[in-house]
Amino acid sequence: MGDRLKGKTAVVTGAGRGIGRAEALALASEGASVVVNDLGGSAAGSGASDLPADEVVQDITKMGGKAVANHDSVATPEGAERIIKTATEAFGRLDILVNNAGILRDRMVFNMSNEEWDIIQKVHLYGHFYTTRAACIIFRQQKSGRIINTSSSAGLGVTFGQANYGAAKEGIVGLTRQVARDMARYGVTCNAIRPSAGTRLTLNEELLEAWKRAGLTEALEKGGEARPEDIAPLVVWLASDAASGVNGRTFHVQTGLVALYSEPVFEKSLCKVGSWTVDDMFNFMPKTLAADIKNIASPVVTKTP
Repeated sequence: MGDRLKGKTAVVTGAGRGIGRAEALALASEGASVVVNDLGGSAAGSGASDLPADEVVQDITKMGGKAVANHDSVATPEGAERIIKTATEAFGRLDILVNNAGILRDRMVFNMSNEEWDIIQKVHLYGHFYTTRAACIIFRQQKSGRIINTSSSAGLGVTFGQANYGAAKEGIVGLTRQVARDMARYGVTCNAIRPSAGTRLTLNEELLEAWKRAGLTEALEKGGEARPEDIAPLVVWLASDAASGVNGRTFHVQTGLVALYSEPVFEKSLCKVGSWTVDDMFNFMPKTLAADIKNIASPVVTKTP
């Protein structure tokens, strides 16, 4: 057991399995008291069980740490508020919030239902907002706090069939930047990670088969080799006082690799005096800003017999 987080209390959502479990164990191993939140539902968000969260609490207790379980859903404001309240009631304070809870409802956009879109936004984007809002009330009063959000490379357009998931995950990056700016004056930092690891969400049979059909076997192999446990060390560091100067940034993390993403800037610009016309766009765009742009995904050409 270390002591880098001694005296601090952390909430980890979706901590019953996979990345969240590894994060909860790592935070506890450095002395933090941990609220292990997990609804205990399926990868698609159905059902519920106390067992996943309770088992992680037992694991932390066995190694000499302090932890309590919470089984609320992050997808409602009431559930999120109870999650945060669990920390203050059990340990008297809150210092760290790790937003990790998530589900998948993959579908090509032309087949995606309203419900498949809505539930992903609720669990991921709304869930991050609900817990963050509740935590920031406390963080503002005590003039300190650490928030670590979980985004995904799906928002960068490197997966398929995940318009709902990618949109929610990229929304989390925007939320991270804005919370970082709003809460910095109160001594609070907010950062995001885009983790890559083999979990029950990424390695289920249906998803594996779909990726194979799409010819993405190399990505599958890399995902299977990436361990959830290798995400946690960066999260522990971001949750510590050592990372007090890091705010509003996004990191990629996987087995053997940590990378800092650049922030969006203009690649190049086109200026004129006065207003643009439609004719201007057609005359200048192909020769200037759009001259070197390539389609991010080559269109499929169907040959007619």
